Amino acid sequence: MRGLATRFRSRFVLAAALLTACQSGPTFEGMAVDPPRDMPAFTFALPDSSRLELGPAAGKPTVLFFGYTHCPDVCPTTLADWKRAKAQLGDKAASVRFVFVTVDPDRDTPEVAQRYARQYDASFEGVSGDAQTTAKIMEAYGVAAAKEEGSAASGYLVSHSSQVFLVNSAGKLVALYPFGTRWEALANDLSSLL
Repeated sequence: MRGLATRFRSRFVLAAALLTACQSGPTFEGMAVDPPRDMPAFTFALPDSSRLELGPAAGKPTVLFFGYTHCPDVCPTTLADWKRAKAQLGDKAASVRFVFVTVDPDRDTPEVAQRYARQYDASFEGVSGDAQTTAKIMEAYGVAAAKEEGSAASGYLVSHSSQVFLVNSAGKLVALYPFGTRWEALANDLSSLL
């Protein structure tokens, strides 16, 4: 009987060790991307003539969202949630990049996109690329957008994907946050990466 108990205990320890090894990466409150996905690098020109690099060269976690500055609901709510998440991170927030990528480069110039993002927080980056860069980054992240008829005042609207993407410091996509996810989930996941 003692031999059976010893063998059971040995198997239990081995199973526990294997389970721990399988869960060695961080767990996320958002929707984990498993395995994490390498994301290509993208470069955007900023209004001050500097460049913003997205991808492995960033060297710090990056939060991305694709939207547009005339958005009546999802975009302002998302960036307001980012502001809350950043505040919860406190000093750690300096190690995170928050990047708003416009899906409407016809109206949202680099200046307009930057001004829009920074009205929520001075450290947020708003970027706009040419049509080719915009199409490529949207394809890489699986983002869809389509123009729709709007009112005379708004011109046209743009239906677009509404999830937030979390890319780790190695340039790997590790989690997604569908619209409506609590901002605390993003803050907690960022905290675990820092």
